[in-house]
Amino acid sequence: MRLEQLQQHIEKEARSSNEEFKRLFHGRGGLYEGYRHLTVDSIDTIVSVALYFEEPNEKELIEMLKSFTCKAGYKTLVVQRRYRKGAPSEIVIGEIPKSLHVVENGMKLKLNLLSNKNSGYFPDMKNGRSFVREHAKNRHVLNLFSYTCAFSVAAKLGGAKSIVNVDMSKSALKTGMANHSLNNLDPKGVSFLPYNILKSLSSLQRKGPYDLIIIDPPTFQRGSFEATKDYEKIIKKLPQLANKDCILLACLNSPELQSSFLKDMIQEHAPNFQFEKRLQNPPEFANADEEKSLKNLLFTKIK
Repeated sequence: MRLEQLQQHIEKEARSSNEEFKRLFHGRGGLYEGYRHLTVDSIDTIVSVALYFEEPNEKELIEMLKSFTCKAGYKTLVVQRRYRKGAPSEIVIGEIPKSLHVVENGMKLKLNLLSNKNSGYFPDMKNGRSFVREHAKNRHVLNLFSYTCAFSVAAKLGGAKSIVNVDMSKSALKTGMANHSLNNLDPKGVSFLPYNILKSLSSLQRKGPYDLIIIDPPTFQRGSFEATKDYEKIIKKLPQLANKDCILLACLNSPELQSSFLKDMIQEHAPNFQFEKRLQNPPEFANADEEKSLKNLLFTKIK
């Protein structure tokens, strides 16, 4: 793909953008030769760009993005160079509000575009959050690895009876509380627990059983979770955590691990959960090999 083609692609996608988050270009999916390292997002009046490794023609690319930003009516251009130490972000045009949020299906979630880690929002999980919102009504929800609690906001908007959010990061849970407040949600029935999940499964069991369980862990987090050896520990506890007819949304965002990793594990250690389907990812996150993309697998407890 040439730079001119990239510009045309972004301009075309931007024509249908609005205040809601939209990925304008997803090079990470490997569908566009020469731009696997690039993502471009539309966030209301902001263009947010991420470079995952150094671009040999970076100066020309940034100039094109500056031109696009102004031409398309955006006010701000932010570029994060994730290949550099600390993953610094640069405001190339305009400014970022002190209090920034992203909109997804009318739901508001706080956003930090100047973070040297994650922004607090994972857009490829959109369909997972939509599913939870559609199936949460009157359910007791357990949200493991809740991070900034986007699933919890979706569940509360969907009419969940209670929600237990669990994450080791107190700062992430604090943002999760702010996300609920941002959406004017009644905090009644919602808890935010700064637990080490692997050491707290028995305690969580006493707070159950749960009608909807969400497991959305990091693939690898030094000292706390490693999918290849720790996911199994949670799966083994599912029969004790789950209520009758419980729905399980098990997530996996590792290019190296395939859907069969979770399917086989659940069949072995929680055979009373039946695989239903894999949720499709949003079309703008298409991947040359879908098994390398986000995997959201749905199971239901059958006995």
